[in-house]
Amino acid sequence: MEVARHERLIAKGAVRLELDHYLEVLIRKPGAFSGSTALEQARSAGKFTPVHDAWWAQAQKVHGERDGTRALIEVLLLGRQLPHEHIVAGLAAALRAGAMTADAVALEARKAAETGTEHDLADRPLPGTPSANVTSLHEWKLSHLPPDTRPLPSVTPYDQLLRRRRASGGDHPEGEAQ
Repeated sequence: MEVARHERLIAKGAVRLELDHYLEVLIRKPGAFSGSTALEQARSAGKFTPVHDAWWAQAQKVHGERDGTRALIEVLLLGRQLPHEHIVAGLAAALRAGAMTADAVALEARKAAETGTEHDLADRPLPGTPSANVTSLHEWKLSHLPPDTRPLPSVTPYDQLLRRRRASGGDHPEGEAQ
């Protein structure tokens, strides 16, 4: 059973850091994310794309630096369940729609995975141009619930309690005292 596979580093003393290995630490300390060597290496390897950067910048504008960075790290954690190209497609769709939450990216990435298509990012409008309709994860979950066939609730038992109380003289209208 293969546990890990790493590229061979030719330079003496070279170090290759995998960004995914540091995400749990970085979500607690988001200030360390932007200057991390792991992020720099992920950028140079093409795993952290300009779409990631654009979404991150917008998320920081919307949520602030710390919370925007945490949202990005939550998106990066999705990479453990979804292919990289679907996450990039989800980031692009969420960015176009102005949806700066990890839930929106997750939903759009899953849509891309279900359809089996990756969005061609070069043909898409620039970020900030709302051209896509992104559904929130909450709305999506509600739309996939089975129909509720239960009867509407009735207040009849409560009305009966009120009639009994009035009949016994225990209720005084408009809050008047005896």
